[in-house]
Amino acid sequence: MTPHHRATPYIPSAAQLLPGIALCLLVTGGAYSVAEAEHLFLGHPGIEAMNLAILIGATTRHLIKTPPHTESGILFCAKPMLEAAILLLGASISATALLHANPYLLISILALVVITIGANLSIGLAFKLPFTQAALIACGNAICGNSAIVAVAPLLKAKHSDIAACITFTALLGVLVVLLLPLCAPYFGMNELAYGTFAGLTVYAVPQVVAATHPIGQTALQTGMFVKLGRVLLLGPTCCVMALIQRRRTHSPEHVSLTRFLPWYIPGFVILMVCRSVGLIPEQALLPLQHSATFLTVLAMAALGLRINLHEVFQNNIKILSAAALSVLTLITSALLITHWLYGS
Repeated sequence: MTPHHRATPYIPSAAQLLPGIALCLLVTGGAYSVAEAEHLFLGHPGIEAMNLAILIGATTRHLIKTPPHTESGILFCAKPMLEAAILLLGASISATALLHANPYLLISILALVVITIGANLSIGLAFKLPFTQAALIACGNAICGNSAIVAVAPLLKAKHSDIAACITFTALLGVLVVLLLPLCAPYFGMNELAYGTFAGLTVYAVPQVVAATHPIGQTALQTGMFVKLGRVLLLGPTCCVMALIQRRRTHSPEHVSLTRFLPWYIPGFVILMVCRSVGLIPEQALLPLQHSATFLTVLAMAALGLRINLHEVFQNNIKILSAAALSVLTLITSALLITHWLYGS
C-alpha cells in the first residue's frame, strides 16, 4: 500500500455509538446515585463516584455480558471522553496561586512525586513486572490515580488488560487510604495544617481529598486541596518524561519530535492551565468546567469498568496487587517524612 492509498480509519456512526454511550450513562448515573446516598448517610462519600463507576461497570459486565453492539459507544466513552476530561482538568489549576505558596511546600510536592515514581518503578521491577505496568502504578500513586494512569498509558503503548489491572488495584487501595486516614489522624499527632498537607500528598483524587480532610477541619480541607492540585500540576511534565523514556526504550530516532509521542490533550491541559493562571478563563466558567471534567472522568471510568474482565484482572495478578500495595506504603511513608520535615510533627 503506497503512502497515497492508506486505509481510511473506521469511524462509527452516531447510531452505532448511542447504545454503548447510553449504557455508560446508566452506570454513571448509578455511581452518582450511590455517592449521593453515601453523602446523605455518612456526610461525605466514602467511595467517590469515579471509583464506584469502575466497580459498577465491572460488576455489570461480569453479571450481564455486554452486547456486541454497545462496544463502539463504550470505546468512545473510554478514550475521547477521558482525553477531554484530562484536558479540562487544566482549568482547575492556577499556577499563580502555587507560585505564591511556601516554596518549601512546593519543593516538597515535587520531591514526593519524583521520589514516589522512582521508588515505585523500582518496586514494580523488583516484583518482575513489565516496565509498562510498573510505570502505570508509579504514575498513578505519585499524581492522581486513575487519571494519571490513563494519561500515561498511551505514551507507554500499554495494553488494555494492563491499564484495567493497574487501575483496579490502585483504585481499591486508594479507597482504603481515604477511609483509614481520618481514623488514623489522632495517632499522627498532627495539627490541621500538617494533616491537610499529608492528605494532599497521599490521596489520589480531589474528591477523595475532601472525604479524607473534611472530618478533620476547614484548614485541613483547604490545605489538602491546595497540595493535591500541586501534584496534578505535575501531570504534564510527568507525561513528557514518560514520552522521552518510551522513545529511548523503543530506540526511536533522536530527531523524532516529542510532539509525536505526546497525546493532544497534554498540550491542551497546559494551555488551559496557563489561561486559568493569567485570568483568561472567566471566574463564572471555572465551576462548570470542573464539573464537566469530573462528569467526563466518571463516564470514562464507567466505560473502563464495562471493559474489565474481572476474572482476567484477578487471575495471576497477585504480583501487581503486591507491588501496588507496597508502592502505596512507600507513598505514605514518604509523605509522613516530608510532613515531619515541614512542620516538625
